[in-house]
Amino acid sequence: MAVWVRNRGGGWAQVGVAAYALYFLSFLLISWQLLSGLDSDGHGHGLGLGTSGSSVFHSPEEAFRLDYETMEEELKVFVYPDGDPDTYFHTARKLTGKYASEGYFFKNIRESPFLTHDPLRAHLFFLPISCHKMRAKGLSDQRIIDEVDKYVHHLKFKYPYWNRTLGADHFFVTCHHIGVKATKGVPHLIKNSIRVVCSSSYADHDYIPHKDVTLPQVQLPFSHPPGGNDIKNRNTLAFWAGRSDSRLKHDLIAMWDNDTELDIQNNRIDLRATGQLVYMDKLYKSKFCLCPNGPIGTSRIADSIHFGCIPVIMSNYYDMPFNDILDWSKFSVVLKETDVYQLKDILRSISEKHVITLNQNIVKIQRHFKWNTPPVRLDAFHMVMYELWLRRHLIRYAIVYGAMRVLCYCSQYVSLTNNVIMMLVLRERKMKDV
Repeated sequence: MAVWVRNRGGGWAQVGVAAYALYFLSFLLISWQLLSGLDSDGHGHGLGLGTSGSSVFHSPEEAFRLDYETMEEELKVFVYPDGDPDTYFHTARKLTGKYASEGYFFKNIRESPFLTHDPLRAHLFFLPISCHKMRAKGLSDQRIIDEVDKYVHHLKFKYPYWNRTLGADHFFVTCHHIGVKATKGVPHLIKNSIRVVCSSSYADHDYIPHKDVTLPQVQLPFSHPPGGNDIKNRNTLAFWAGRSDSRLKHDLIAMWDNDTELDIQNNRIDLRATGQLVYMDKLYKSKFCLCPNGPIGTSRIADSIHFGCIPVIMSNYYDMPFNDILDWSKFSVVLKETDVYQLKDILRSISEKHVITLNQNIVKIQRHFKWNTPPVRLDAFHMVMYELWLRRHLIRYAIVYGAMRVLCYCSQYVSLTNNVIMMLVLRERKMKDV
């Protein structure tokens, strides 16, 4: 068996799968050694750029900064102008509620320097069709699926950009609970395009981790200031209030409803009038905020982060927002669903020092989960754009007309290569300083 790869001269050649796999694994091994500061014998070579214990990024912060600034300078997105601006393609006047992230992105992309009206300059193409707006017009899930299919079909015939990559450089955004199901009528949109969604459960077999992107679901606006660096004022071990709409939540309530250290409430706190104050007060006073998996999306994780309450993610299959950038182990606790039965023992076993560190790190990442208009550096919009930037070269499709077949090739993981190069540049700078 063989795969087709592009050679340096622009032509195509067949390479054995085993040989190609060996080459790629060797590339990854060398990259890992460079990034981790090891030579081929496993000894340190003085790179000295490993992340500190307080860093919230997967990569060294200097490497992230350099690549992020490159994105700000270079990334361009073309937004298709088609569609009725009074219906599905129009940004909502009020950017509020649990689906506000979708509206903010639609607004932010149009007011950001990433926008280009020249498709020849674009790295990516945005499909500006809003599932939230369609639902507000009373469309059923099937009608939404049909509308997305019809819209993409229209773009295929009017513009050449989808067909040249089979949609691999296109992306779609929705925070509605229909999530990736909205794209099921367009096979290439499922397999090739980047889908930015709030519903990012691995249990949904249509969601593809590392290709698709998790959009943070944020209930807006926040009427109270953010919390954090205040662990001494938090006397409740953990808090959760909600409905028993999943097996996990049912077990959570059954196990801990009457516990004296865990504040577990089998109801939704009425957020009207004084109920909202009660809910926020509990978020301010709890060390941990439980975020159990459920059938629909929730803003509970973003709420926890805003109020400085350490989120406890309870899910077997969930792709965290900005998971390619942020190290969630530095500011949250991630558990399996079966850990619900030992929940209190697990939380009590976390040292006070580590709890303080988690609480302090939340303050560092709060701005990454905040939406602004116009957008500001490193806010939620820019973090989503950086996730898209990391994927701009991941997959490309080319049509080989002589063979009358469609071939897929990887672009040698350009983003990873760029990070390796940055590590080498930083290493040289550090050695010169010494």
